[in-house]
This record gives sequence, C-alpha cells and structure tokens, in this order.
Amino acid sequence: MKHQTIEELHEVAEVAASLPAMTRPQRLEHWARLLEQNPEQCLAAFPGTEYMTLDARDKAQSLGSALSIAFADPMLRAEGLKNDTYGEAKRFFELTDWQLHAIVCHCHVGGTMKAGWAAAQVRSAIGKEGKLFSKLREAISHWPAFGMLTHARE
Repeated sequence: MKHQTIEELHEVAEVAASLPAMTRPQRLEHWARLLEQNPEQCLAAFPGTEYMTLDARDKAQSLGSALSIAFADPMLRAEGLKNDTYGEAKRFFELTDWQLHAIVCHCHVGGTMKAGWAAAQVRSAIGKEGKLFSKLREAISHWPAFGMLTHARE
C-alpha cells in the first residue's frame, strides 16, 4: 500500500472530508501550530490597520504574513478559508478587528515579526470571543465619529 497525501489524492479523485468542522478554538490553535513550525521565520506585518477604512482593511493583504501561512494550509482551506485577506481572516477565525490587529499590525513589532510571536498572539485570542471589553471596543470602532477620525488620518 502506497501512502499518499490528501493533495496527491485530490489529483486523481474527489476527496470529501468526513471529519466534523473545526471549532473556532481549534482553527486558532491549528493556525498557532502552523506558525510555530518555524518560529524564527520573519513574517510581514500589516501597516496601520487601525487607520484604514473598513473596506480597505477588509481587502488588505500582506505577502508573507501570518495570514499567508494560514491560507497556505490545505486543512484551513478545506474548512472554508477563502483567501489571505484581513477581512477573510477576521470572518474565518471569528476575530474582532482589535484581536486581528494585535496579531498582524506593524505597530506592535515594526515591519516584520517572528512567527513564534504571531503564534502567541493567535493563542491569546482563543477563548476571548465573549469578553465585554472587546465587544464594547469593537462596537465603538464602528461609530460615525470614529469613522471620521479614521478618514482624517488617510
């Protein structure tokens, strides 16, 4: 019997996943483990995500980022990760803007970050989806006055 990867099997047959869908914590933990495979790898950071308009932030991509690592993984793509944009990562990993900002923005680390550092930030988001302060900060970020400040900085 010859061992083949899922990717190799996809070349010759349609392979349907029979495992249950991953939960939010499982998706985040899987992403953190991917990043920890090469903890010293330098990853690109996203510049100024908190100053972008909502539309620009959702479409933002950074080649060689922590989001690129997630999108390169066949398991996360099979779970429904569609691309490596900020908005898609926010949707797929069920993160608030502030949580994703903490993981990918340059204001914490400069232009690049170590993959191990990003993994720690991803892990810090596990279990925080219900926190009152995060929800309040997320709600405030969508107020019109906040949007005016965001547009003024562009």
